Amino acid sequence: MQVKRIAVMMAAAMTGGCTMSTMSTMTPVGTPVAIERETIRYATEPCFGTCPVYSVTVQPDGSGVFTGVQHTAVTGERAFKATPDAYRRFAARLQPYRPAQGDMLYEQGTALCPNAATDGPSVDVRWSDISGGGAHLRYYYGCGVEKLRPMADALRAAPADLPIAAFIGPR
Repeated sequence: MQVKRIAVMMAAAMTGGCTMSTMSTMTPVGTPVAIERETIRYATEPCFGTCPVYSVTVQPDGSGVFTGVQHTAVTGERAFKATPDAYRRFAARLQPYRPAQGDMLYEQGTALCPNAATDGPSVDVRWSDISGGGAHLRYYYGCGVEKLRPMADALRAAPADLPIAAFIGPR
């Protein structure tokens, strides 16, 4: 009897953190997100032109790596150090558009991007926490839906919160 009780308690303890949830499209405003433990990777993608193509990965302590690919002032990897406050500003600017879980893809030809101009750039943002969980947002700037303008503006402005302007170069 004691063995059975211990087995039941162990099973309950092992599944206690598991919950069923429905996927919502974005993290509801006011929902706490553990940004103090998340790594954020922000990557721009090519357009038909000279859009800067780079990725930046930043940790909550402000340490980061910029990787210039094309049309940037520097190519290759460059380490940088932002303040933790700069990381929090960067994370806070992106947070309203962070999917609650999984992927949120605003791409040409999808229901989320019904009207799209061609040849524009995209941005790909990945949030990764220390437990291995995370979220992914991909946004094509050619999505012509006016209601997406605040998201597009926030995504475009987010890199200004980090000390990487000299790596990107003048625009």
